[in-house]
Amino acid sequence: MSFVLPKLTCKREVDQAIKIVAEKVLVLRFGRDNDAVCLQLDDILAKTAHDLSKMAVIYLVDVNKVPVYTQYFDISYIPSTVFFFNGQHMKVDYGSPDHTKFVGSFKTKQDFIDLIEVIYRGAMRGKLIVRSPIDPNNIPKYDLLYQGI
Repeated sequence: MSFVLPKLTCKREVDQAIKIVAEKVLVLRFGRDNDAVCLQLDDILAKTAHDLSKMAVIYLVDVNKVPVYTQYFDISYIPSTVFFFNGQHMKVDYGSPDHTKFVGSFKTKQDFIDLIEVIYRGAMRGKLIVRSPIDPNNIPKYDLLYQGI
C-alpha cells in the first residue's frame, strides 16, 4: 500500500512539507518500503488518508534517504511516526518515556483516526503536547536505547 501515499525522498522535500502544510496535522512515517511492519502501518495510513484529508496530510519518508531527520528524531526503531502542526513538532504522551514519536504500527484504523483528532484539536488550541487517546494495551512497548552516553 505504500505506493498509494506520497513519498518524500530528500531533506529539502521534508523541509518543504513541514513549512508548507498549514492548519493540518503533518504525519511523517519514517521506515522502509520493504519492511513488513511498515507495510502494515502504510495500509492503515492509506485507508484513513481520505477520511482524514480535512485534518491531516500523510507522507512516507525512507530512513535511508533522509539520514539527517532519522538522526534528529533518534529513529532507531521503524516504523516511527512523527507529527507536526503549522511547522511545530507535536508531542504525544503515550504513557512511554518518548513523547516525540509513535513507534510501531497502530493496531486499528480507529486508533490512528482518534490520535489525529486529538492532535488536531489540541494544536488548534495552541497545545504542543497532547495525551494519547489510544488504549495503552494497543501501544507497542519498546526499550529506549541510549548510544554513546
